Amino acid sequence: MSASKPGDGDALSRRPYLLRAMHEWISDSGHTPHVIVDALRAGVEVPSGYIKDGKIVLNLSVTATQRLQLKNDGIEFDARFAGVAHHVRVPMTAVLGVYARETGEGMIFSEAETEPTPPQRPTSEGPQPAAPDTRRAKLTVVK
Repeated sequence: MSASKPGDGDALSRRPYLLRAMHEWISDSGHTPHVIVDALRAGVEVPSGYIKDGKIVLNLSVTATQRLQLKNDGIEFDARFAGVAHHVRVPMTAVLGVYARETGEGMIFSEAETEPTPPQRPTSEGPQPAAPDTRRAKLTVVK
């Protein structure tokens, strides 16, 4: 998987940027960053014995991982599970959320963010009615 670039027809995913920011904030707060992963998604390489209900929770702290890389297209690191070394790979689209183990504070990524969709291009047939965006919350001013 490669990261999209602005202007290449695909929307640039916010997920890796939000994940890195949350990882840094959780770590700087003295807490342990954990990610929830859809372990059944293509490209996920994790120890199968730790998958429960199709998901796995991974500790991304600097003490639990070696060579941790939070890249735009995925997460990669080496870690020990019950004393056995494993190389872990998780495509960014398989990351469901990130949170601090101690407080539960974090972020769950929406399913809409899982697969970026290309922006709609206007047609020459005239103006098109705007489709309602059901994925985003609407904010209103309350006085």
